[in-house]
Amino acid sequence: MRDLLNQATGRRLAREEYLTDFWERFWAVDGAHIWKLERRQHFQEPGYAVWEAFARGDWPESMRLLQADRQQIAAEHRRMARHAIRLHWVRVVEPPLSEYVRWNLHVLRIRAECGTDVRIVGPPQVAPLEVSEPLPELVAVADETLYEVRYDVDGVLVGADRYADADLARACRQVVTDLHRAGEPLADYFPRVTARRPRS
Repeated sequence: MRDLLNQATGRRLAREEYLTDFWERFWAVDGAHIWKLERRQHFQEPGYAVWEAFARGDWPESMRLLQADRQQIAAEHRRMARHAIRLHWVRVVEPPLSEYVRWNLHVLRIRAECGTDVRIVGPPQVAPLEVSEPLPELVAVADETLYEVRYDVDGVLVGADRYADADLARACRQVVTDLHRAGEPLADYFPRVTARRPRS
């Protein structure tokens, strides 16, 4: 996939510019399918209270805040349903699970229960696509826009490269949809691998 991106010309967006651009495009087209590929095994999410509780080692508080967020997440998905927008999420998980990924799976479970189509893939699915380097973090919006989301060395969001090439967007989205098809639904994966909760 990197070879496809290297042959294209994107526009670099800073963090706030990317978030504004993404959400405008997200809600712009009724019936859109949004595809997200999440590859990294660790991110930092400053400003998100659920993550901040996790980062300081307070697992019970993080889970309490996550449950409190459920109503807002459900409201977002009801709005998506009114616009016939579907969000498909592919999460790469490498064993053994990092503490971040274990936490992130709980966040994704809430999203899945509210309507996000989440599937999990592992090394067997991604290895053929990662001969030279890991897959990028991608978001494809409808048929027109592709973002390569960028993070710093600590996993903090810094922005994205936006590509408006429809052929490129379709080609990269096909890779993500193929991974999604090969993945395991989170509803099946979650109880098997997260049965033992980390100590608080």
